[in-house]
Amino acid sequence: MKLLVVGAGEMGRWVADTVDAEIAFSDADSAVAADAAAARQARRVSPATDEQFDVVCLAVPMSAVDDAIEQYAPLATEAIFDVSGVMASPLAAMADQAPDLEQASFHPLFAPPRVPGNVAVVTANDGPHLQSIREAMTDAGNTVFETTPEEHDDAMETVQASAHTAVLAYGLAADSVREEFATPVSAKLEEIATTVTEGDAGVYSEIQSTFDGAEAVAEAAKRIAEADDETFAELYDDAKTNMNATGRERHQ
Repeated sequence: MKLLVVGAGEMGRWVADTVDAEIAFSDADSAVAADAAAARQARRVSPATDEQFDVVCLAVPMSAVDDAIEQYAPLATEAIFDVSGVMASPLAAMADQAPDLEQASFHPLFAPPRVPGNVAVVTANDGPHLQSIREAMTDAGNTVFETTPEEHDDAMETVQASAHTAVLAYGLAADSVREEFATPVSAKLEEIATTVTEGDAGVYSEIQSTFDGAEAVAEAAKRIAEADDETFAELYDDAKTNMNATGRERHQ
């Protein structure tokens, strides 16, 4: 299988390391593509290439994925997929630009340094090449599960946009205190906030720009801050009910 990976960042490199294929990288930054290729048995191709590949993978930011599909879909002969992190829009672009190819949108729900993990996928048009890619991800220890574009993009409002907003808000609001004062809750929040802020701000900015969720967290925090004792108790119970319902759904 000849696989062109468009985007030679962390996620593109993860795809190249996971899928058994003859890999070529293309990136707007030729030095990044060259570095990715040199670190593995791969090669770099120009973004302006007209070379044909069995499969094209778009590992680009969410804001760039539709344009990348339009540019690179003509280079794929069998299959096209993305790992951008949003699903409805790229799948629509694939259906428009590559209607006769195998099409899928994968979302690895982790940063590559923390593999393996869960990988959401919508398979719009299945075939042997995408089946091989799914199997490779599973063989690498990941849990690959099917979803729908609507379910995925709605879920990202909670598990990404809302979650990141809450964590970053804590990181901004927290004062420096002696380690001995840490509680189990504050220690866990500090650990999560440290993990989030070790990443790339651009990635998190893309998530906030693409998915709603931040406003709901801000509104909830405002309600808590302004609550009297009775209202606070009601909000606390509402949060408990919401978390219990979420936990039951996860374990069904």
